[in-house]
Amino acid sequence: MDLSHPHSNLSLGFSSSHASPPRRPPIPDESITLQLESSLRDPSHPLPPVPLQLLEPQTATDNGNHDSEFNDAADDEDDRDVEEFRILGHSMCLKRRRDCDSSSSSSISSSKRVSVSHESDLEARRALVRSWGNQSLQLADPDVFDIMEKEKRRQYRGIELIASENFLCKAVMEALGSHLTNKYSEGMPGARYYGGNQYIDEIETLCCERALLAFNLDPKCWGVNVQPYSCTSANFAVYTGLLLPGDRIMGLDTPSGGNTSHGYYTPNGKKVSGASIFFESLPYKVNPQTGYVDYEKLEERALDFRPKILICGGSSYPREWDYARFRHIADKCGAVLMCDMAQISGLIAAKECSNPFDYCDIVTSTTHKSLRGPRGGIIFYRKGAKPRKRGILLSQGNESDQYDFEEKINFAVFPSLQGGPHNNHIAALAIALKQVATPEYKAYMHQVKKNAQALASALLRRKCRLVTGGTDNHLVLWDLRPLGLTGKFYEKVCEACHITLNKIAIFGDNGVIIPGGVRIGTPAMTSRGCLEADFETMAEFLFRAAQLANVLQREHGKMQKTVLKGLDSSREVVDLRARVEAFATQFAMPGFDI
Repeated sequence: MDLSHPHSNLSLGFSSSHASPPRRPPIPDESITLQLESSLRDPSHPLPPVPLQLLEPQTATDNGNHDSEFNDAADDEDDRDVEEFRILGHSMCLKRRRDCDSSSSSSISSSKRVSVSHESDLEARRALVRSWGNQSLQLADPDVFDIMEKEKRRQYRGIELIASENFLCKAVMEALGSHLTNKYSEGMPGARYYGGNQYIDEIETLCCERALLAFNLDPKCWGVNVQPYSCTSANFAVYTGLLLPGDRIMGLDTPSGGNTSHGYYTPNGKKVSGASIFFESLPYKVNPQTGYVDYEKLEERALDFRPKILICGGSSYPREWDYARFRHIADKCGAVLMCDMAQISGLIAAKECSNPFDYCDIVTSTTHKSLRGPRGGIIFYRKGAKPRKRGILLSQGNESDQYDFEEKINFAVFPSLQGGPHNNHIAALAIALKQVATPEYKAYMHQVKKNAQALASALLRRKCRLVTGGTDNHLVLWDLRPLGLTGKFYEKVCEACHITLNKIAIFGDNGVIIPGGVRIGTPAMTSRGCLEADFETMAEFLFRAAQLANVLQREHGKMQKTVLKGLDSSREVVDLRARVEAFATQFAMPGFDI
């Protein structure tokens, strides 16, 4: 036989006798090999090492223990695989390697390789997740990071006068960007649709307690829901919980300073908000000569229209609300009285404005304006026994002596209108409400009101026309029509000068809606530390921007696109922008560093 054949599948074993080869399993250790050399083989094709398998001699005892038919068959099979010969006087045998023997040792090695490969694959997959799961925003998304940095610089370098905006404190921002975002918690504290909410329940319960405390409300008489995503959501939840589709509501007309969430139709009859789409709304208005709510006409309309819910409060109304008068009208027409205090909630908490809780059945609000909390909504509702001499409420003659708002409103928020609450927002609101109850916050809101009055006085000294002639709260309404300007164009000019405010519609003497004014608020710049003298300076900037708008309009006409092109090339605009930036950057930004 040719032992040098390159394709030999023979393994070499030793035997001390001519007995039949043993039937014991081969030793799996393949570290012992025999290299067969031959002068006839091709040097370029070396033979692979041959595993050496040691065979033990068979004894009679062994034979006596294996006398079954199975063992006899195995003997015959082994005999066919063995060839005997002698080398140097020693009896030798060559045994052909069976496929099972080969696969046995290779499977062990292969399983080790598979196990190592599997572990390596798991680690690689874990590493892939960790690689982006713990990256900073700057590394994970440089595009968004750069845009956010630009917005940060814009806020720092500009003058923020939008009445519904504010700058949050660092603690509130930390809660908003926290791990609480990870948790789903549909339902109310103690009655969630998901497990693992014990700490979420604690946070929401604490937030509700602080909300009642911030407005000095008795928890036996008032309840609160802090889950609404916005004040518009809060208002619609009230309508959904207390009304049927098509029922009537009445709020301040949007051009008079009301909010679209109280119902609004355009002059051509288009229904703008969900409140008008699903319910029937009829507005009351301000007196066009004075800018104050016309309570005489309001009462007349309410008695004719008979709304189920009468709404006080608005987005652009600079004066106090006569809540006692509203209560009287609501009782006469059998309506629930609801206040939307979104704009002035901070002033109310600080007792710088009249208190709607003394008269209203339901009070809603945003949480991010004068309250300096996160963006969201909140609903307060009466509970317990009703007071005597109160008008017929929603039941219209079948009323109970107990308020039933709590279950209806909570069910409307969830599951009727919303899914899981934003737990990061609720935690941030709890932090803000804790601050609202402090003397420092009350001093802050007092300064907000003083700054608004200083701004109004400064504009009036420059012969500017203000709606109602001044302010009782945090905002002023500047009627630009005497200057020949629209609110839309003036807003663009101010924005080019790094002053942000917003256009509003002014109800004209002839009843025509004209976007002829702007709304200016003081909370944001007060949060940066500005006082009365600083708002005098801002009034000068605002007046100068109005003069520039007039010049640009004369030079380029009233076509919006043409005039806006002139903003980029106006040296006066560039100069005013530089003055605004130099002024604004004197004041620190709450919540983040520049």
